[in-house]
Amino acid sequence: MDFMKEYEKWLGSPALSAEEHGELEAIKQDPKEIESRFYGPLEFGTAGLRGTMCTGLHNMNIHVIRWATQGFADVICAEGEEGKKRGVAICMDCRNHSAEFAKAAAEVCAANGIHVRIFESLRPTPELSFAVREYHCQAGINVTASHNPKEYNGYKVYWQDGAQLPPHHADAIARRLGEIDIFSDIKRMDYDEAVQKGIIEILGSETDEKFLKNVMEQVNDKETVERVSDSFKMVYTPFHGTGHKLIPEALTRLGVKHLICVPEQMVIDGDFPTVVSPNPENPEGFYLAVDLAKKEGADFILGSDPDADRVGIMVRDKDGEFKVITGNQTGVLLLDYLIGAKKRAGNMPEKPVALKTIVTTEMARKVAEVNGLQCFDTFTGFKFLAEKKDKLENSGEGKVIFSYEESYGYMLGDYVRDKDAVTAALLLTEMAAWYAAQGKTLADALTALYEKYGYFAEHTYNLVMPGLDGLKDMANLMKGLRETPPAEISGVNVIQFKDYSDGSVTDCVTGTKSAMELSGSNVLRFEMEDGTSIIVRPSGTEPKIKVYILTQGKNAADAKANVDKYGVWVDALQK
Repeated sequence: MDFMKEYEKWLGSPALSAEEHGELEAIKQDPKEIESRFYGPLEFGTAGLRGTMCTGLHNMNIHVIRWATQGFADVICAEGEEGKKRGVAICMDCRNHSAEFAKAAAEVCAANGIHVRIFESLRPTPELSFAVREYHCQAGINVTASHNPKEYNGYKVYWQDGAQLPPHHADAIARRLGEIDIFSDIKRMDYDEAVQKGIIEILGSETDEKFLKNVMEQVNDKETVERVSDSFKMVYTPFHGTGHKLIPEALTRLGVKHLICVPEQMVIDGDFPTVVSPNPENPEGFYLAVDLAKKEGADFILGSDPDADRVGIMVRDKDGEFKVITGNQTGVLLLDYLIGAKKRAGNMPEKPVALKTIVTTEMARKVAEVNGLQCFDTFTGFKFLAEKKDKLENSGEGKVIFSYEESYGYMLGDYVRDKDAVTAALLLTEMAAWYAAQGKTLADALTALYEKYGYFAEHTYNLVMPGLDGLKDMANLMKGLRETPPAEISGVNVIQFKDYSDGSVTDCVTGTKSAMELSGSNVLRFEMEDGTSIIVRPSGTEPKIKVYILTQGKNAADAKANVDKYGVWVDALQK
């Protein structure tokens, strides 16, 4: 694409506001900035779109939203009149311009004859997945950039199962976007007119109640929570986002009496003024919650990201300080707890199954199998976990009780097909209260799990490669590792090399090749002689290569030493 030609096209378009026109005029003498905004469109994938908010083809703005929605609308319309009648559910998070973008998407859908159900205001991502299923919609749209910094926004798309879009539909949208003009081929209908005509329907508290009813049905042991409710104290933060309403409501219904919310972060604000990044994976964001927990004498801290699909926790350790519990560790704790809780409650299904992604700790597999559950891997992303859940349950092969990935995402129940911080927050709190009834914190519980199942350790390294040069560097790094895989890493022999793009498995000792079940994703995996797994993949939403070290040791120190040893090799990759 000729980026200067595209820039001039935008500069001359009457569709731009005076403010947008001025923004583009201001970069007229900056060819590098023009190129970064107009060298090509944002790539439409199974996760939709995500980018920084400014005027340009490669950014998130109202024109790109309308264009993406027109492409999606064409795919929905291809399902026929029934698909248009079933329509689309639309949701938004707390970010700057999210409500504006959601409204623009609704206008395009309405103009294409597609019935729209749009939430009156911001809602958690899992409630959008629920709404698609509950109202039998053909599709869903969620305007969110999840836990990304404030400069970002995104556009996630869902299909009728409530999961993010399957690859063949994403490909169809991407093809269609290559055929339609971003300005002249967009259909629009006035929002208020569409509401008046009943084409756009507003969703509110009635949908919240339906969703919460399903959430509360996941409770296993309300009695224990009530038994410790006078002494059990916890702190919660929504990081200025969509968890601010439903998570406290769910925890109150669970029976938590001493729920202390971080007041500064209960304020809805797309600038996220109290944190550098509103990501529960970053422990520094919990500083206000830690101060409050110490002041109030709480042992348990819980935080959800801005669109309330991820949840992170911190717990007080034996020294009185607050300890970070990683996504891997949180999932292992919750899986082990759910197995015990379901057995105690007598509601463990036949053929129980746990699901995890290929980059999630192998400790989860150990916990599952020791307790008689099957454990399956999928590619990273909840659309794959949802797909596997449906496949296993529809065939009668097993009933999934828990699905998770290391990046703080957990899926429970049958009413959503995406990660769900609302339900996860409920069950993590139930779990914390259950251990509190035994005089234990989750730090104590985690120590006990390592003693029972073995000392596993994980670390994710992020090799950040921004800009146009970064995209090339990312591609070159993956190409080099794929074409010339290392024979040894950090002095340890590689015994097996897995390439998930074609599903091939190479035995590095004999040279023989075989095939595995998973294929079709740009991911590489090295199995080491000492039992460590090293996985390398480009991020789907950010300009970085992610390297995962999954290892174990004789004790905690030994396992950590293994992580550090392989980290030296990872650091060298970017030099």
